[in-house]
Amino acid sequence: MLNLARSITKDGSAFSVAIDATDIVSKIQEIHHTSAAVSIALGRLTVAGSMMGALLKNDQDSLTLRIKGNGTAGNLIVVSNGMGFVKSYVDNPSAGMLTNDCGGIDIQKVVGSNGMLSVVKNIGLKQPYNSQVPLISGEIGEDITNYYVTSEQIPTVCALGVLLNEDSTVKCAGGFLIQLLPYADESVIDIIEKNMTNIKSVSKMLDEGMSPQEISLKVLEGTTPNLLDEREVIYKCDCDRARTERILMSLDATEIKNMINEGKPINVECHFCNSKHTFDIGDLKRILALKS
Repeated sequence: MLNLARSITKDGSAFSVAIDATDIVSKIQEIHHTSAAVSIALGRLTVAGSMMGALLKNDQDSLTLRIKGNGTAGNLIVVSNGMGFVKSYVDNPSAGMLTNDCGGIDIQKVVGSNGMLSVVKNIGLKQPYNSQVPLISGEIGEDITNYYVTSEQIPTVCALGVLLNEDSTVKCAGGFLIQLLPYADESVIDIIEKNMTNIKSVSKMLDEGMSPQEISLKVLEGTTPNLLDEREVIYKCDCDRARTERILMSLDATEIKNMINEGKPINVECHFCNSKHTFDIGDLKRILALKS
């Protein structure tokens, strides 16, 4: 399913990205057994991570988002590659639901309004690009917008949404992101600002059956936008036994010897997909020999 689309204004002043991440957030619930509140919070950050990853220049590039706030969920982490494939993790997946004054789920209390959003990009340079900005709301969309404006000086609009059914399963999830390009025409800026005043929430548009292609064009309505491309993005963890073995290889030889002396197999569990890889004493001795 082509669930991510990118569009650009006719004059090249701005572009948009839109995603239907319903299957992705459903996968998060399946893997991490998240509460309703955490499904929304981690879902929003994952939606943002996928769109931001899709903006990287190369497929092998990667991006990591981490929110370390004072909310009940603890740390939220999302890793995306240049294709927009994502994986996610949260410290406390069962964080309880807290309501706001309107009776809705208070995402700010789950994420925290006091803390940091960090963005790490591995884009083929000697050192990864690393930036941190304070959380301004904990609503995530506003925090992503603030990151782009503060750290990259790119005027940005980021809208994220996760809508749940009565049984807390995911009804729809997705988002859109709009960015102005250098020397954007003032008339285009005015049109986009007007669009943002009148547009429905991203959850509402998805629930009404709008596709990512339609949403990416809708947010640029009035600028004669053109569709750039569409692609499929999924929840995908790249862990495997070989990758896990390389992690063990990176340990100090003394640590590996201690594991061998304990005489018990080592079970390594991936935080992102819950896959378990077991290394018996023979495996550990072989790894130790390779380090010699």
